[in-house]
Amino acid sequence: MLFVTLTLLTLLPYVTCKPPHIIFIVADDLGWNDVGWHNDAMYTPNLDKLASNGVILNSSYVQPVCSPSRNCFMTGYYPFHTGLQHSAIIPEQAAYLPSNFTTLPQKLKELGYVTHMVGKWHLGFCNWKFTPTYRGFDSFMGYYNGAEDYYEHTIVGGYDFRFNTTVFHPSKGEYSAHTIASRAIDVINAVDPDAQPMYLYLPFQSVHEPLEVPESFERIYANISTKSRRTYCGMISALDEAVGNITSALRSRGFMNNALLVFTTDNGGPSYTAANNLPLRGAKTTLWEGGTKGVAFVYSDTLLKKTKYTNTEMMHAVDWFPTLLTLAGGKPDAGMDGVNQWATVSNGAPSARTEFVYNIDEIDKNAAIRVGQYKLIEGSPGAFNGWTPLPPMLETVVNEMFPPYQLFDIDADPTEHFDIADQHPDVVKRLQDRINFHRTTAVPANYPLPDPASNPKHFGGNWSPGWC
Repeated sequence: MLFVTLTLLTLLPYVTCKPPHIIFIVADDLGWNDVGWHNDAMYTPNLDKLASNGVILNSSYVQPVCSPSRNCFMTGYYPFHTGLQHSAIIPEQAAYLPSNFTTLPQKLKELGYVTHMVGKWHLGFCNWKFTPTYRGFDSFMGYYNGAEDYYEHTIVGGYDFRFNTTVFHPSKGEYSAHTIASRAIDVINAVDPDAQPMYLYLPFQSVHEPLEVPESFERIYANISTKSRRTYCGMISALDEAVGNITSALRSRGFMNNALLVFTTDNGGPSYTAANNLPLRGAKTTLWEGGTKGVAFVYSDTLLKKTKYTNTEMMHAVDWFPTLLTLAGGKPDAGMDGVNQWATVSNGAPSARTEFVYNIDEIDKNAAIRVGQYKLIEGSPGAFNGWTPLPPMLETVVNEMFPPYQLFDIDADPTEHFDIADQHPDVVKRLQDRINFHRTTAVPANYPLPDPASNPKHFGGNWSPGWC
């Protein structure tokens, strides 16, 4: 009898273990040097507390711009495998995440999850089948496009805000970060944490341009003389407050007893407006580390075995899909670009990958790959190629000439000061071969010309599906 009792007690934690709640927060256009744990001039106390008590991911890579990164989060596939490798989707384009790719929320729903999204979609909307509630979300409140006014929710002459599929107008004069946080808290209050696991996807509008923020947040940075930088920093603090309110609601409702919170940016900061990526080189839209090495962390009260440290293991945006799906009890499809990194983020094990592709873009005629310590860039990395200081000195477009290939040792030279291609032709050749191998698997970029059928005047002044 004693043996049976001990056996049952040993097995009990595995028998009663429930799939965890997953909260996936995406900041938009957040620079490497724009959070408190990298820059003590930033006021981000809520994010700092979560990051310092969780695991700071110091080598977590994303795509150079918005839509491609969101593609990675949703599918686990590189954008050059889905057709979203070139730039971000603009409002008038019939571009989209192809419907033959199963999204993470669709997979999680199969496992019994309730799935909710609040914020920015930016994966296509020309047909209803490409919109959030048709791609696995039980509810959606937010907008389809890549940017809009934080108060009026307008972009390029049209209104863009929805509750599920219905045009929705939040309270007049309410700031976007507050709108998103308020809806997230409503979802949290409506879900029973003990009855069903929840996937809550929160891709904030913050801190993408236009640069707008309530004055109370801008005043935090009164010592900054440059208006654009002062406003941008205030937007970050507004985002921080929103995250703090959401995590407080999660804790008060009991979700944090069994939850994983992921925080990541979608790309590097646009230093050409007001962000900063020091000491990294480059900016949003570029293949430099400043455009692709993303601020990120994970936090949990109960699920992480090793915490309060900085993890330097290699991870890519495509890895979140298989990592979270496996954590939820599912099994990723064979052939997916992403790999399960739960052992890495939960207990510091070596990364499950030694290679990733930054991007392959046949329109811009550039590409980049990382293999071990080495990074190879093919063609021009982009238009913003320096180490932008903090304002008032903002970077301008510099059309530099680059050799066909540049090689950097990212372990020894993380800020990409020294091109060592001439010293290591064998490494250049090996990485060229890897890029060419991946290029054979790429699909053409879906980046069509603007379609007049998209014009909001056809839909009562709203950006709306129904034109492709």
